[in-house]
Amino acid sequence: MAEDFLGRLKFDEKGLIAVIIQDAGDGQVLMFAYANKEAVEKTIQTGKMHFYSRSRQKLWLKGETSGNFQHVVEMRHDCDADALLVKVRQKGGACHLGFRSCFSFLLRDGKAVEDGKKMFDPDDVYGKGGS
Repeated sequence: MAEDFLGRLKFDEKGLIAVIIQDAGDGQVLMFAYANKEAVEKTIQTGKMHFYSRSRQKLWLKGETSGNFQHVVEMRHDCDADALLVKVRQKGGACHLGFRSCFSFLLRDGKAVEDGKKMFDPDDVYGKGGS
C-alpha cells in the first residue's frame, strides 16, 4: 500500500517534495518543509515526521533535538502528486523560534507582527544562536 503511494509522488529535479504540516485537531498550518524519498519512507515507517534539510543537506527527524515530535495522523498528496499535506499531533511547538506554528507573523499596517503563541525558548533548547 505505501509503495503505491510513494510511487505516485513526483519529486522535483533535486529529489524533493513540498510538505505542508497541519494540526490534526484544530487545522492550523504548523509548518512548511521539504522531504526526499527517504524522509517520506521513514515517516511512513515510524509514524513521525522526517524531512530533508536543504541547508544542512541531510535527513532530519522533527523533534530529535527539541523533543517536539510530530506524530502522523494522515498523509495525502495533491492532484499533481508534487506536494504533501500531512496532518499531525504536534508535541510542543513546531517552529524552531519557539512558536506553535512557523506561520506566526502577521502582516499588519505594512509590518510583520508576532501573532503566535510561544511554546518554548529556543535558546534553552538549541543554545544561544543555534537553531
